Parts: sequence; C-alpha cells; structure tokens
Amino acid sequence: MTHETPAPDATRRNSEQVLIFDTTLRDGEQSPGASMTLEEKIEVADLLDAMGVDIIEAGFPIASEGDFEAVSAVAARVQRATVAGLARASAKDIDRCAEAVRKARSPRIHLFISTSPLHMKYKLQKEPEQVLEMITSSVTHARNLCDNIEWSAEDGTRSEIDFLCRAVERAIAAGATTINIPDTVGYAVPEEYQALFETVRARVPSSDKAIFSVHCHNDLGLAVANTLAGVRGGARQVECTINGLGERAGNAAMEEVVMALRVRGDRLAYHTGIDSTMLTRASKLVSAVSSFPVQYNKAIVGRNAFAHESGIHQDGMLKNAQTYEIMTPESVGVSKTSLVMGKHSGRHAFREKLKELGYDLGENALEDAFARFKDLADRKKIVYDEDLIALVDDEIGHAGDGIKLVALTVIAGTNGPQSAALTLDVYGEQKTHQATGNGPVDAVFNAICALVPHHAVLELYQVHAVTQGTDAQAEVSVRLAEDGKSVTAKGADPDTLVASARAYIAALNKLMVKRGKSRPAALTG
Repeated sequence: MTHETPAPDATRRNSEQVLIFDTTLRDGEQSPGASMTLEEKIEVADLLDAMGVDIIEAGFPIASEGDFEAVSAVAARVQRATVAGLARASAKDIDRCAEAVRKARSPRIHLFISTSPLHMKYKLQKEPEQVLEMITSSVTHARNLCDNIEWSAEDGTRSEIDFLCRAVERAIAAGATTINIPDTVGYAVPEEYQALFETVRARVPSSDKAIFSVHCHNDLGLAVANTLAGVRGGARQVECTINGLGERAGNAAMEEVVMALRVRGDRLAYHTGIDSTMLTRASKLVSAVSSFPVQYNKAIVGRNAFAHESGIHQDGMLKNAQTYEIMTPESVGVSKTSLVMGKHSGRHAFREKLKELGYDLGENALEDAFARFKDLADRKKIVYDEDLIALVDDEIGHAGDGIKLVALTVIAGTNGPQSAALTLDVYGEQKTHQATGNGPVDAVFNAICALVPHHAVLELYQVHAVTQGTDAQAEVSVRLAEDGKSVTAKGADPDTLVASARAYIAALNKLMVKRGKSRPAALTG
C-alpha cells in the first residue's frame, strides 16, 4: 500500500466530482469576534474564486445592511463561482436575498427551515404540516426569482426520518435543485450520517432531480469525518469553511476535506476542483482578516503540520520523506525552500519570501511591511518565517484603521505605580496622554481608554512568543465585548507592551466597525 499522493489527473479519471460550497463569509463570520470588513470579504472571495471553489456563500442579506452590501459586492465581482445568499422561509428574506445575488454570473438562493421536533416546537412554534406548507411556498417563491435554489433542513440529523423525507420531497417538487441535510449541532456520528443520506435518497422518489449536500459542525470533533461519510452516502456537495471557522466549535475544514479526498483516493473515489497548492495561502488570509489564529498542530495548514522534531522522525525523513509525511508540503502550498532573512536583505528577496509564504502585497502595503521588517531585523538576531507571518498579518489586519499607535513609553519596575505615556493618531488627530496602572499593561490600556473613551470590557488578554529566543516577537490577542458584541484582534512586536497596545487598538477599531460608525461616539460629539 502506498501513501504517495496520487496524481490529480489520475484521480479525476476514476472518480466523481464533489462540489465545494464555501461558507467562510457567512457561517465562518458568525464566529464570535470573527466579523470581516467589506474589503476583507472581497479579498477572501477573490481567493476562493481563484482556488476553484464552486459555490461561495457570501452572507445573510437580510441580517444587516452591511451583509447585504457584502453579498452584492461579492456577487458583482466573482468571475467563476456561483454566489449564494442565505434566507429564511419568508418572502421578505427571499426578496432581499434575490436582490443581493442578482448581479452574480451564477446566483443561488439558499433557503432553510427547521425540521426537527425540538426546533419546530420551540423555535418555530409551528406544527409539522405548517412547516411543510412553508417549504412549498418559500421554495416556489424563490424559484420564481432564481433558477438555482438550495434548500436546507436545519437540525436535519435530529429530525424524524419520515418527516424529513416528506420535507425533502416537498422542496424538490417546488423547484429546489440542491438539498442540504446539515448536522447543525454536530450531533451525528459518521455511520448514521451516511445511512441518513442513503435512506432519504432511496425513499424520496424525486431524489435524482437534486444534488444532495452535507453541512457539518464540529461540536464532537467529527465534522470532517461526518462530511466524508455523507459523501459516501451519496452527497455530491460539501459545505465547509477555511480553517474550520464557524459558530461554536466550527465547521468542517475545507483543507482537510480536500486533502482527505486527494490523499485517500483509494478509499474515497471522489475529487474536487480545488487547487490544493493555494490552501495554505487561504488559511493565512482568513486567519489574518478574522483574527482567529490557526492552532500549531492543525491538520494540513498548521505550523507544525510538516515539522519534525523527534530524532527518530528526523532520521526517517532524511532517508525517505514518505516515512512520516503522507502528502508533500508543496501539495498544500508550503515550500521547503527557505530564504534566510536579515537586516541585509533587499526588497526583492523580501517580496519573494512573502510570495513563498502565501502573500502577494500591493506596492504600498509591501513598502510598509518592508519598513517594519527592516526595523525588526535591526532588533532581532534571526528573523524566522513565523516572524514575517506575524508582521505581515499585523500590517494587513490594521491597514485602514482609524485609530493608530504613534508612540509609547512605559516606566515599570518594582516600585509602582507603573506609568505609560501614549500618543495615538485618532482619525487624523494626534493625542497624547500619560496614565498609571497596576502593572505596565494596565497602564498602557488605561492610557488608551483615556484617549478613546469607551465602555468595552476586556474579556481576553493573551501573549505568546512567535518564535524561540529572548528577542522573539510577542503576539498578543485581545478580546473586547460591548453591548453584546465581541471582537478579537492581534498585535505583534518584539516589545510585548507595544504588541499589547497594537492588539487593544486593533480591537477598538473593530468595535467601531461593529457599531456601524466610522468614529467613536465619544469623539464625534
């Protein structure tokens, strides 16, 4: 038995295609603190389209004006993929969704309604027959506005099989061309999820008129396993997100599904149209714009996915890489080649290194990142790949922020109180304040609060070293909550206090976006 990755062409010749439906911009963005700006959503959509995603779910148009604008912008921009918007089973939702996806080359309306006894009784407060009528009327209404209709049975895995079959039959009869049976709460196990698809497809006479789809959440850590089981049960569309981003424990991770189908073509005779060499780049982009770090040991795209420290493993790798690697780093966009970066490196080497790491910056962004790199190289003995990733992610994440760090001086030691003198650029106006605190971080945050008054609560403050060594960059994560809204942001710098200030300021900028305002209320009068 060989573990070598089969050639994509050979895999395609002997397998069926599975469509990739990416919902990073809709379900992924529903992760607390993971909301993206319009510009960030467009950047992610462009990359998803370029890497071969078949359907991009761009948002929930009825949810807010911002969501509507984002779906409309993505629909107008995407060149190849189908663009979908989500809608509940109501005419108002459907009309708003149809308008949002109208300019897409290939638009889709994605309808959903709950079908489990629990959801129908407590969430919808409807009788089963009422739900069936809502399915018919909503799908019919949507079908009159758009040819491509997907219908989802929310909480499908906890639905009664007889009712689920009736619901699916109604949806297809009304014009749905894709049927999604999601594991909404991550409750299923692979064997029953596969059997569910087999049963529904066998019992619904019109099942051959629709493509069946899987949508699995990861509450029990089974999202990818259940997704693959659903495919074996007859589903030919997979709903997933980059990095497994999503509500609660997240969704099935696209990179894991794609590579499982590619590496184990001997047991899973299916393929996708995804360019797998772009997976790492997509992972880094989504992590940067969502401020959700990727765990080091994350499958496929984690920092340690192709790292080997054990002496036994290193010996095996030197003799034959297949002893401990079932896929090549290059197949997911990771290069073994390493340019050693330091203070003598020029722009060309810096640009090439960033491309190797999955970044393609415009001239202005490149110049800003290069200036920070030069500063970092003067302060550190060795600049590692992880340093550059943290630096560029920090630069991308804070581009266009209305509040910017200008200068920071901190006095700390055994004799308190500690103090911080801080200068911020607040929407074009420089302001300075000196504050004290119970420790240097507290002093820095007190100074920020004095310059940018707000009522947000600090829910998380976390520091970790990007690389080894006493001169390592610090990467700080901050989560702020205000009026039920929660945002997470990161900041990186060799000085932990500067990184802390950057992270807190970045979170404040995100809160401004969440408020739907360009300036804090306290600053606008």
